[in-house]
Amino acid sequence: MSESAEPQEHLPTWLLRYQRGRQWWEPTTPANKDLVDAMETTRRSYTANRHKTAHSSDRILRLVAEHGLLEGNPKNSKIEPVPDRVANDPLAVAIHKGISYFATLQCGDGHWAGDYGGPMFLMPGMIIACYVTKTPFHASQKQEMIRYLRNHQNHDGGFGLHIEHKSIMFGTALSYVSMRLLGVGPDHPDAMRARQWVLDHGGAGGIPGWGKFWLSVLGVYEWSGLDPLTPEFWLLPYALPVHPARFWCHCRVVYLPMSHLYGRRAVGELTDLVKDIREELYLESYDQIQWSSFRGKCCEEDVYVQRPYLQRLLWGALTIFENVWFPFKKTLRQLALDETLELVKGEDRSTNHIDIGPVNKVINFLCVWFDNPNSPDVTKHRDRLKDYLWLAEDGMKMQGYNGSQLWDTAFASQAFMTVGRDLLEPFRDTLSRAHDYIRITQVKEDVPNRKRYYRHESKGAWPFSTRDHGWPIADCTGEGLAAALLLQSEHGTWIPKTEQISLDRLAEAAEMILNYQNDDGGWATYELTRGPAWLEYLNPSEVFGDIMIDYSYVECSSSAMKGLGEFRKAYPDHPLRTRIDKSIESGVRFIESCQREDGSWYGSWGVCFLYAFWFAIDAYSSVGLSPATSISMRKACEFVLSKQKADGSWGESYLSSEKQVYTQSDHGLVVSTGWALVALCMATWHDRQPLEKAAQFLIQSQEQNGDWPQQNICGVFNKNCMISYSQYRNIFPIWALSEYRNYCSESS
Repeated sequence: MSESAEPQEHLPTWLLRYQRGRQWWEPTTPANKDLVDAMETTRRSYTANRHKTAHSSDRILRLVAEHGLLEGNPKNSKIEPVPDRVANDPLAVAIHKGISYFATLQCGDGHWAGDYGGPMFLMPGMIIACYVTKTPFHASQKQEMIRYLRNHQNHDGGFGLHIEHKSIMFGTALSYVSMRLLGVGPDHPDAMRARQWVLDHGGAGGIPGWGKFWLSVLGVYEWSGLDPLTPEFWLLPYALPVHPARFWCHCRVVYLPMSHLYGRRAVGELTDLVKDIREELYLESYDQIQWSSFRGKCCEEDVYVQRPYLQRLLWGALTIFENVWFPFKKTLRQLALDETLELVKGEDRSTNHIDIGPVNKVINFLCVWFDNPNSPDVTKHRDRLKDYLWLAEDGMKMQGYNGSQLWDTAFASQAFMTVGRDLLEPFRDTLSRAHDYIRITQVKEDVPNRKRYYRHESKGAWPFSTRDHGWPIADCTGEGLAAALLLQSEHGTWIPKTEQISLDRLAEAAEMILNYQNDDGGWATYELTRGPAWLEYLNPSEVFGDIMIDYSYVECSSSAMKGLGEFRKAYPDHPLRTRIDKSIESGVRFIESCQREDGSWYGSWGVCFLYAFWFAIDAYSSVGLSPATSISMRKACEFVLSKQKADGSWGESYLSSEKQVYTQSDHGLVVSTGWALVALCMATWHDRQPLEKAAQFLIQSQEQNGDWPQQNICGVFNKNCMISYSQYRNIFPIWALSEYRNYCSESS
């Protein structure tokens, strides 16, 4: 919200609803005046400081918990008092306060909910899809979405790719269109500033390809101005390396429904509002534009990946294919549309209409709506839209997934299990409920007819969020397996035998991890790597890097090895032992091969070198390596220690991910420091002094109630887009301080 803007009208309070991992916010009658006032205060405080701190602190969730309204949580707002026996130990006090507060944020089914927003291009796609399909929002949802957009508008009037990013055409044009569709008038000061940014940078014709797609569906851009999204590619033999099923799953399931809508040239109703927006986005009158001149054009501020010349030749050839008549062309196109629609519906069915992520979710919704607006699939899609909505003090946003439920719960469980039994006793229920969520989230069966829909095996794996979502992932399976084994271990003894995950199911998870391993010894995300590396030259996105195939990653490989290592410890004589030993040896070689000369690893899913360091060291230590036995481990520790700040902290900017060079943040960060300290303690680093300084930084950064401050954004995907993990600020300081306490106990 701009400083001169009028205040938002008073809004109702909200409650978080959840069921077996499904979570969404619903408006309700303001019954608790203190809660309503606190929500309004935190909203106003965020807006007043939005240019200083872009990230929300996820205060709405925390306020709901503090007022005892997280249904089903026995801790609710109850903060456990510090035990007298540790009252004079600052380290133990900080750990106790941290887990006591964090336990109050646990949802009724055992998972931890949280803000998984950050990208600015997600919600506009949903808003456009809902406008086209005549899917209404609740009035208070619209107000909160407007609040979110206005809160994340940059000083220059534009919007970034994510909440901490510079202004680009992709973020600005789509955010402007979103404000207009939500009811903001063209003369509103914030709308005028955004529109002026677009026009000052050449108009919306320079929006990247994904933006051109969204504007075309809405009817404020013409399909002839896009590089072709030819659906006939889905009719090619799978044996060809350019078959789309060989792409990374996130890439293919986005371009799949895009190609279907492109093939049928789908456009929503040209309402008066749409016609007005047409005339607001360009330097010339809409009906005078030569749309072919915009094909392949991209605003300079947006370009992260340069398209090679050969790619331009490909799009030129496909444009000829689209424009030239030949026999049976209409029949071929219809076959392609039928095939792509069937694959879209297969994805919908296998994920209960959640779909793999927010982008293909809303494009799939459009596909089934244009096919039949009255079909049951449309109703099911509308119902699952709410799974992607999240409310924080900066407004309502669309998350980057339907949540990070399993991922956060697996990490939280592992963090808790490093805490000494003397501090864990009051949190038996918390651990039991976390275990229950991990148990119910494991995928129990493969996707029906999975080869028809180009799906990997699923049975035994864990997803990132919920079992309803169901897409299996290598690192989530590794972390889920490790968490389950730790919770069921003799050290734990918290989980009754009758409630434990059976050995057969644990072995299915280990088998899945083994089946995920690539020939290079590493692990990718959702599947084995299917396509050749040269496919990256066909990356048409302009704004994202490494989207075309599923690569082996240090982090995914480390998580997979962690799960296998914990399984081997728990069941050393299991028939899988020989395969696990060979797999881990190959995995270690892969991680070593990815290490840079300076000892660092580039992190692809978090910011960035510190994130990869933590994963690699966790994997090394879980399979029995140490700095004394591993040169790779020692070099990595030395690299990270060289980046420690004078106050004992670490702080890494998201620019590390974007530029692929370690970049210091302006100040120390509790999440960065947590990652570094956890790993150094796991490595049993011989010099205690830097570890002590880091622990003191975390203790001093803790808030009085046991929370830690939300600081910079810390997640990333495809090198250039950042994403929030709001619970990391609790999980990793707790984990780090607990590991340090164990380290001190063992070394004293």
